[in-house]
Amino acid sequence: MRLHVHRWGQGPRVVLVHGAVLGGREAWRAQRPLIERWTLLAPDRPGHGQSPPARQDFEPEAALIADQLLDEPSHLVGLSYGAIVSMYAAALRPENVLSLTVVEPPSTGVARGVPAVDEYAAAVRALVESDVDPVEGLRRFFPLAGVPVEVPDEPHETLLKGMRQLLGARSPDEAEPPLHALRDAAFPVLVVSGGHSEVQEIICDTIARETGAARAVCRGRDHLVPEAPGFNEVLDRFLDRKPDGRLKTETCSS
Repeated sequence: MRLHVHRWGQGPRVVLVHGAVLGGREAWRAQRPLIERWTLLAPDRPGHGQSPPARQDFEPEAALIADQLLDEPSHLVGLSYGAIVSMYAAALRPENVLSLTVVEPPSTGVARGVPAVDEYAAAVRALVESDVDPVEGLRRFFPLAGVPVEVPDEPHETLLKGMRQLLGARSPDEAEPPLHALRDAAFPVLVVSGGHSEVQEIICDTIARETGAARAVCRGRDHLVPEAPGFNEVLDRFLDRKPDGRLKTETCSS
């Protein structure tokens, strides 16, 4: 399978891996100001946008990203389910990863045993394994994930297509991200959350601790962190850091 890739800008490569429902073009619209300094490559994950259909599954998708988009040195940024994909992909091709940015992955397995995390994991699994129609699925998924958008009575076909892809997906609670491999890799890691969810803060704090990553919180758009005020500035600084630059914790500002 060949993934369709949207490409914008010029400069060092930044691969942007989207999450559920929206494809590469829609999920990263807020990052267009970065094209003056960076080449943004936003693949459509299988079944999204213009890429061929396949079951949503983080492991085979990670292999596709590693083979097709980490064929040369690149920064790697993943959002939500795409952040799980990106962690696996970075471990498959570490020699070509310049940096890894992980944004609110639903990687509940990293904090299994914490009641709030286990409850969230069960709710996500129940949704993706249900036979609910796509409109009702969107209405359940958006508040569960923390998407601050009201679902209209007749959603755009892009949303319906993305929701159909999510229903029947491999549940994210099955992921066991290669955190030790990421810690041992030569590239720096940044973990970003939106400050809206106790569960996401626990997951992101755990990943940052286990990988030695920098940590940022960008409030204002809940799970749609790339749209939050200050996110682009935090990401730009991280991508542009010197190889021996110190990683730090910071809060986004508008």
